[in-house]
Amino acid sequence: ASSPDEEWPEAEKAEKLARGAALKWASGVFYRPEKLEGLGHYRRREMQRNSSIQSRLKSTVQSYLEGISAGLEQLQSAAQEVQSVCQDLGAARWALLDSADHFQGLQQMRELMEEHVQLASVVQVLPQIFSVHEVFSHILKLLHGQHLLEAHVELMMVEQLRDDILSQLHLRGLSSAQATVLSYFSGLQDLNESLAKQLWDIVGSSLRLVREDPVLFVTAVRIIEREEKIDDTLLLEATFLPPGRPKGWRQKFYQVLQDTITGARFHAARMDAEGPGLAKHLAALQKDIVSELCVVKDLMVQCVPAHYNILSVCTATYHQALTSHLQEILREDLDKQGLFLLLEWVLHVYHSPEMMGHPDLLPEVDVSALDPLMSSELVDQTERRYVTKVKASVFEWMQRTLEVEFKEWFREEEPETDHQGFFQSALPSIVIQMLNENIQVASLITDSLQQKIYNMALEELEAFLGRLRESLVQCGKEHQQDRAVPKYYISHLLAVLNNNLALSNSVSSLHPDTACREVPVSLQAALDRMQKKATQLLLEELLLDLQPLCLQLPSRKWLSGSQLVGSMCEVIDKYAKDFSRVRKPLFTLLLAESELLVANQYLRALLQRKMVCKSREERSQLCYRLLQDATQLRELFCGLGLERSQQSLEAVFALRELICLKDPALLSLEVLGFANKYPDVGDEHISALLDIRGDVSKEVRHVVLEMMAQHPQDLPEGYRPIFSTILVPVPELPFCLRKGKCA
Repeated sequence: ASSPDEEWPEAEKAEKLARGAALKWASGVFYRPEKLEGLGHYRRREMQRNSSIQSRLKSTVQSYLEGISAGLEQLQSAAQEVQSVCQDLGAARWALLDSADHFQGLQQMRELMEEHVQLASVVQVLPQIFSVHEVFSHILKLLHGQHLLEAHVELMMVEQLRDDILSQLHLRGLSSAQATVLSYFSGLQDLNESLAKQLWDIVGSSLRLVREDPVLFVTAVRIIEREEKIDDTLLLEATFLPPGRPKGWRQKFYQVLQDTITGARFHAARMDAEGPGLAKHLAALQKDIVSELCVVKDLMVQCVPAHYNILSVCTATYHQALTSHLQEILREDLDKQGLFLLLEWVLHVYHSPEMMGHPDLLPEVDVSALDPLMSSELVDQTERRYVTKVKASVFEWMQRTLEVEFKEWFREEEPETDHQGFFQSALPSIVIQMLNENIQVASLITDSLQQKIYNMALEELEAFLGRLRESLVQCGKEHQQDRAVPKYYISHLLAVLNNNLALSNSVSSLHPDTACREVPVSLQAALDRMQKKATQLLLEELLLDLQPLCLQLPSRKWLSGSQLVGSMCEVIDKYAKDFSRVRKPLFTLLLAESELLVANQYLRALLQRKMVCKSREERSQLCYRLLQDATQLRELFCGLGLERSQQSLEAVFALRELICLKDPALLSLEVLGFANKYPDVGDEHISALLDIRGDVSKEVRHVVLEMMAQHPQDLPEGYRPIFSTILVPVPELPFCLRKGKCA
C-alpha cells in the first residue's frame, strides 16, 4: 500500500512551503536576542489562528458531505419515477395497438362529415348563386348612376363568390366544371369593363375634377386601391389565381394619366411648328404645364395616397413628353427663328423661374435629376442647323448689299463722305452690323453656338470679299471699254479702299473673346487681295494718264528742255488730291505705289533704246535732264508726304551716275555697285544703258556683262522690285558667237 505522501504529493509540497515560510518569518522576527521575550505571545497567537482555520475547514467539509447525501437521495428517487413512467408508456402502446382496427371506422365517419360540411356550405350559398344575375342588373344600375363605391362593393362580393367556387373546384381537381362556373358568371367581365371605363374616364379628367369635383376622383382612387390590395393578397398566397387577376389597375391609372397629359398638350398641328406659330405653341406649353403642375401639387396630391408620388410622376411625364415632342418638332424644316426659339426655350426658359423653376412649384418640383430635354448631341446638331440657316440668310443679305454697292458705283454722283471728308459707303457698317447682331444673338443661347456663328461669319465675310473683288474687276472691265463709265470711277475705288480698311479694323470686334483680337490668316489675305486689286485699278488709271507723256521720253525735244515732267507732275498732283480722300495708311500706300509706278515708267521709257548719245555734250545734256526730272519728281513726292527713304526714284539718280561716268573703263566696277544696290537689274537693262551712252566698246561691254554674270545677286527680303518688271527690247544682231553672255 502506498503512503499518504505518495497519494497526496500536493499536501507534502504545501507543508514544505508552509515550513519554509514559517522559518523565513521567524528569522525575520527573532533576529535580535531581545525579541525572544515575545516568543510566548507569538506562539499563542498562531495556535489560536490554527484553531480557527481548522474549525472553518471542518464546517466546510461537513456542508459538502450533507449536500452530496441529499443529491444521492434525489437521484435514487428520480430513477424510481423513470422506471414507473416506462412501465406506463408500455401499457399505453399495447392499448393503442389493440384499438387500431376501430380507427378505420372513424376515417369513414370523418369523410362523411367533410362531405356534409361541404354540402351545407353549398346550401348556404345557393341563394347567392341564384341571385347573381339580379345582382348584375343592380350593379349595372349603380354604375349608370355613378354610384361607383356601392357598385364596386357588390362587384367584389360576386367576384369573391365566383372565386371561392373556382378555388374549391381547383383544389378538388374538377377543372372540367370551371367552364360552367365561368359561363354562369360571364357578366362579371362586362361589369368590370364598364367600371374600368368609367374609372379611366375619371382619371383622364383628373386635372379638371380635382378643381371642380374631387369626390369623384377620390372615389376612383379608392376603388383602384381596393383592387390593388386584392391583387397583392392573391399573389402572396400564390395557390390559385382567378381569371382576370391581377388587374393591375394602379399601373393602368399611371398609364391613363400619362396618356392624358401626352395627348392633351403635345400633338401640335404641323403649321404650328413653323415660324411665329412655334413661338405661340411654346408659350402655350409653358403656361399650361406650369398651371397643371400647380394643380397637381396643390390639389391632386391631397386626393391620392402618398406612395403614388403623383407630383414626381406627373413632372417626369411632362418632361418625357416634352422631350419626344421637341424631337418631333425638330424633324420639321424649321427656319432660323424657329430653331433659335427652340434652343432658347430648352436651354433657358424651361429651367427658369418662368417655368419649371416657378416659385409656386418649388421646391417639390425638381427636374435637375431628370435627363436633359435635348441631349448634348442633339443640341449640337440643332446649333449646326441654325448656323446653316443663318449662313443662308447672311449670304442673301450680303448679296443684296453687294448688288446695291455695285449699282452705287455707276451712279451720277460721288460716294458719300464721313465727317473728315473721306470717301465711304454704308457697306462696312451694314456687313459688320449684320454679322455682329447674329453673333450677339447666338450668345444668348450658348458659348458654343456663338463660336459657331463667329466662325461662319468670318467664312462668309471672306467669301463676300471674294465676290466684291470680282464685282470690282467687272466694274474695271466696263471702265476700260468706256472711261466715262462710271463717271466717278476713281472716287468709288477710293471708297472701296476706305471700306476695306474699315472692315479690316472692325473684324476683330466680332470675336466673342475681347482678349482675342487676331484676324484669321485667310481672312486677312482676302482683305489684302481686295486692297491690292483696288490699288491696282487706281494705278492703272494713273498709268493711262501718264503713258501719253511717257511715250515722249526720251526725245530730242525733251532733251532740249520741254515741260514733259512738269505735265507728269500735274497729273500726279491731281491724283494725289484724289488720294487724300482715303485714310492716312492708304494714302501713304497709294503715294508709294504711285511713286514706284512713275519711277518704273520713267526708267522703262529711258531703256527702250530710243536714244543714243552721239557725243559727250549730249551725255552731259542727258545727265542734266535726268537730274532735273528726278529732282522735280522727288520733291513732288516729298511735298506730298512720301519720305525719300521710301522712294524708288533713287534708281534714276543711280542710273544717271552710270551715264555721267567719264571713263568707260570704270563702268564694270560702277555697274557692279549698281547691281548690288538694285539686285533685280538684268543684263538687258545694263546693255540698254551702255547703248544709251554711245561710247562703250565691245570689249568694255563684254567685261561689264562678264562681271555681272560672275556676281549674280539675290533679292533681299522686303526688297521692292524696280527693274524686273521692265521689259527691254532685244537688239537685232546679225550673229553673235563668243564665249561670254551675248549682249
